[in-house]
Amino acid sequence: MKVVVIGGGAAGFFGAITCAQLNPKAQVLLLEKSNKLLSKVRVSGGGRCNVTNSCFTPSVFSQNYPRGARQLKEAFKQFGAAETVAWFEARGVRLKAEADGRMFPVTDSSETIIECLLQEARRVGVQIRTGAGVERITPKADTGTGFVLELNTGETIMADKILVSTGGHPKSSGYDWLRALGHPIEEPVPSLFTFNVPDSALKELQGVAVPKAKVRIAGQKLEYEGPLLITHWGYSGPAVLKLSAWGARLFHDQGYTFTALINWIPEYTEEGLREQLQQYRQAHPKKIVSTNPLFGLPQRLWKALTILAEIPEQTRWSELPGKNTNKLVEALHRGPFEVKGKTTFKEEFVTCGGVGLPQVNMKTMESRLHPGLFFAGEVLDVDGITGGFNFQAAWTTGFIAGSSIGIAKS
Repeated sequence: MKVVVIGGGAAGFFGAITCAQLNPKAQVLLLEKSNKLLSKVRVSGGGRCNVTNSCFTPSVFSQNYPRGARQLKEAFKQFGAAETVAWFEARGVRLKAEADGRMFPVTDSSETIIECLLQEARRVGVQIRTGAGVERITPKADTGTGFVLELNTGETIMADKILVSTGGHPKSSGYDWLRALGHPIEEPVPSLFTFNVPDSALKELQGVAVPKAKVRIAGQKLEYEGPLLITHWGYSGPAVLKLSAWGARLFHDQGYTFTALINWIPEYTEEGLREQLQQYRQAHPKKIVSTNPLFGLPQRLWKALTILAEIPEQTRWSELPGKNTNKLVEALHRGPFEVKGKTTFKEEFVTCGGVGLPQVNMKTMESRLHPGLFFAGEVLDVDGITGGFNFQAAWTTGFIAGSSIGIAKS
């Protein structure tokens, strides 16, 4: 049996390795269009590689996927985070969990993961070719099984089974070769991006972060709570990045122009916030409002929020008018910021969209339209929020596809 894996990323390598392990007689050839293997693994997590997340309950783990959650819930029962940790540790790569659940190799280097995958691929006999992109897949009409692959090098390759693991594409045209096979494609739009707020009154505070803020989209039910970072272009941090994933299609349809409401102290209700301010006012009437930050907020942020509330710099709490108190509550609890555009999060571009899941048997990752054709990774209409979830989807779908191909008879 000749198996061709298209795409040298996390899902492709995992699928190729799994297939070759299960079926040593299979000829497994991995093709990578570029000259770099596992490029996304290399840059992930700032070069540390966020392998997975320490959430080991499939039903809970699957809730971190704006697209594909229901289908992945069952997939994670076959091969989830616990199995991923065990897989790498069995090959000498120990992982560690950080406070937020993200898991990295103890070496804090993505090269550890890359070398592990390359070594394992060599060990089980996977052939690897770079600079070899596939431009067309044609099912063999004469035999009813197998495929003909046309490469950008002008070559033609025959395959009994194919695993497509080419990742997400920012442009819809990147999926045309799969559309030609009759597979419906969910239009790709960006996911995991930061918010550009060119007129932000806080952009001079770049680098200031709060451990927990709630970001809500005006007029929508979309909101997310988590660490928030002020940047020179607007806002970033997990709260924004995860919200961008959940609202990927909505934000695209709105042209990335909308109003974000930021609650800097989400642990307080508006009523509770007013009570806290009143208590502080009574206890410290002579203290200057702008120079005595409350709620653990950074000094620079607190002062900026008092400016937004139009509180004069030397105003004492005993002198604070009611209208300015109301404005301060507004700035703290639901400060509006006009988002006009997005910025891709580092090199870790993630797309919402890809091969539609109804035409894929998610128990095997095999096409329902073309037996012998399989999919894994971000080429599918599956994407997760930050925290190791996109890589876990790659390991899981790659493992299931590789297993299905490896045990198949041909």
